[in-house]
Amino acid sequence: MENINTTNTQITTHIFKGLILSAFSIVFSVVMYVFNLFEYSWLTWVSTVVIMGGIIYGNILYANQNNNNVTFGNLFAHGFKTTAVLIVITTAYTLLAFKVLFPDMIDIILEISRKQMLENPKMTDEMIEQAMSMTKKFFIPFAIGGTILGTGFTGAIASLIGAGVSKKNPIDPFSNPAS
Repeated sequence: MENINTTNTQITTHIFKGLILSAFSIVFSVVMYVFNLFEYSWLTWVSTVVIMGGIIYGNILYANQNNNNVTFGNLFAHGFKTTAVLIVITTAYTLLAFKVLFPDMIDIILEISRKQMLENPKMTDEMIEQAMSMTKKFFIPFAIGGTILGTGFTGAIASLIGAGVSKKNPIDPFSNPAS
């Protein structure tokens, strides 16, 4: 794809934006672990909103750095490339966190799940034990799958919003043909 920047302004790459958002996500996760904030499920929404805002802002910044000579497709692609970088880094961090850095995080999350199941009057002790053993067995694959799908879905929505709200003034390549 050709560079659509017609001035000498430096374009912030999707890789850099993905690294910044990944760093935020990782620091946020570490803070939640250190201060044992897993029981406050609304905090995960804070992280999601910040990441969505970052992708939307990244699309707006990309459009502005290209003098708004971009299309909806250019902007969506840029936002989703940022999301792809975010997915790769946060998935690697998730695996590293659960296996090496914070292996006890799995037990903490499982205990919170057990407490939530105990509050449900329809669940028997046998059902809870069965659910807990299944969850423990497949925790890592579910965590990685959830990270990939959740981040991908969030990034796609944010990329669509960012592409929609960014100012666009695309140049028609056929309007002024070169002789």
